[in-house]
Amino acid sequence: MAVLWSKISALLPLNEEQFPLQFSDKVESSVVVVLKRSRHQLYSDATSASRLLNAQIILDISWEKLNTGTWRHVDKEWRRVYSYGCLFKVAALCRKDPSGDEILQAVRTCDMGLLMGAAIMDNILQVIVQILQGEVRKSSEEEGETDRPEIKRIKIESPHIPVIREELAVPRIRCPSLESFNTNYLLPLKPVILEGVIEHWPALNKHPWSIEYLRSVAGCRTVPVEVGSRYTDESWSQTLLTVNEFIDRYILNKDGGKALGYLAQHQLFDQIPELKEDIRLPDYCCLSEGDEDDITVNAWFGPGGTVSPLHQDPQQNLLAQVVGSKYIRLYSPEHTDKLYPHPSQLLHNTSQVDVENPDTEQFPEFAKAPYLECVLQPGDVLFIPVQHWHYIRSLELSFSVSFWWT
Repeated sequence: MAVLWSKISALLPLNEEQFPLQFSDKVESSVVVVLKRSRHQLYSDATSASRLLNAQIILDISWEKLNTGTWRHVDKEWRRVYSYGCLFKVAALCRKDPSGDEILQAVRTCDMGLLMGAAIMDNILQVIVQILQGEVRKSSEEEGETDRPEIKRIKIESPHIPVIREELAVPRIRCPSLESFNTNYLLPLKPVILEGVIEHWPALNKHPWSIEYLRSVAGCRTVPVEVGSRYTDESWSQTLLTVNEFIDRYILNKDGGKALGYLAQHQLFDQIPELKEDIRLPDYCCLSEGDEDDITVNAWFGPGGTVSPLHQDPQQNLLAQVVGSKYIRLYSPEHTDKLYPHPSQLLHNTSQVDVENPDTEQFPEFAKAPYLECVLQPGDVLFIPVQHWHYIRSLELSFSVSFWWT
């Protein structure tokens, strides 16, 4: 494992003087003292215990700052402090002869820094976690863990596909030109399914996404997961799990639960470049008024039965289906008054109605709202215009990627 530390240390500045530690006065001087002590220990013969202790002090103090008030009010300086704490902890864990558990702990620490912190030193945590992940894969191969029963391809029952009446079906078109899409769908804000536009994605051919593939490229990585069949349920919650834990607990149903794996914004693809390389930005996103960096890419991964309640979003959406199928129903914003949005500000963009089992006495106007519907299959891309209400139910194990843009 001396090779592991040599790879990590090669990413660090040559000496203490070249190691950047500059913060505004928003970070207390006492915290800066601890940061400098950890920096000094990085280049000295300090014990592993003292390195870990100082790193944990930094993490505990910054964690409290990160969890005080709302996330948007957290100062970026404290997110940087947290990332430095993660870096020092990883260095302490990997300095000597780390065990397999310590390497996994270091991977989790990097992921926490990527999720909760801010990029430091040319995003060094992202580079380190790729090195650590390589060690985890190597150990798994040496121990023959790739033969474990959980990784064998599981049988998925054929889903019950709803019958879509022709007059209610979302129209389909194959590979429209940018001009045609812009004129006939984007400008008039009309939903459409685009066929044949993501067939070149490695996720659909070169590296077909599956449970096995996700385990191989991301199994040990910690990601945020939404637990519950829909976010309006009282039992809905958020937690952090490794991808392997999520698959075992909710996809393979070892605990008998169900979950919607939704990773906000593009965290999954930022964390795991291998998955980002398997997808491509749809050409139609170039019609956005903003820059490419303003396009938000979301990953949606979960078992059959997970539901996104009827809701609307403030951006255009291209929803690309990679694995499995989904039933989707769309309502124009013209009929918002018949969809009974929640009165609370927090859920004002979400309908109170259970779309597939509506309470006709409580919501009598809902049945009068016209809609379109479809079953999205692998390779399909659904254009959901801005503010269009949409309800989504996974019919089976499903992985989708959405592109939000203005």
